[in-house]
Amino acid sequence: MGLIITLVVIVILALIYIAMYNGLQKAKVNTDESWSQIDVQLQRRNDLIPNLVETTKGYAKHERETLAQVVNLRNQMNSLPADAHEQKMEVSNQITDSLKTIFALAEAYPDLKANQEFVKLMEELTNTENKISYSRQLFNSSAALYNQKLLTFPSNMVAKIHKFTKVEYLEVPQEAKVAPKVSF
Repeated sequence: MGLIITLVVIVILALIYIAMYNGLQKAKVNTDESWSQIDVQLQRRNDLIPNLVETTKGYAKHERETLAQVVNLRNQMNSLPADAHEQKMEVSNQITDSLKTIFALAEAYPDLKANQEFVKLMEELTNTENKISYSRQLFNSSAALYNQKLLTFPSNMVAKIHKFTKVEYLEVPQEAKVAPKVSF
């Protein structure tokens, strides 16, 4: 009888261990999938930028510096390795700041503001920026759940055994919180 109880306890402990390990793996996969959503939206924005720049160039000839900066940042983003999450978000934040400046240009150029292609591109980019923001929130939520599992007992023991590591949250830099100043 004692042997049966011992076997039952061992089986139960093994099942609990497996459930905790699988929970950690699921949380890690959700975090990775959340990053993938950010990456998809960053690529979508990168695909829209050349069209926006070309449309804007005709109207804002003396704003070439801003346009060149956006193109340069886009190229920089495309050259980063897939796993360079922190660098991608840093460049992404710089692109967002530059795009705000381009959007502000529309106020100074009524013809540009009336250009249907520009309006359509602005709407697409605005939608994409919103999706990036949502994806960042989803990533941080997924990371929080995963990190919580790494810190709470008893899953933290399983995490240490299998060398699970903490995922860093995506943070908005202080300078991105300040509205851009555009002067003409």
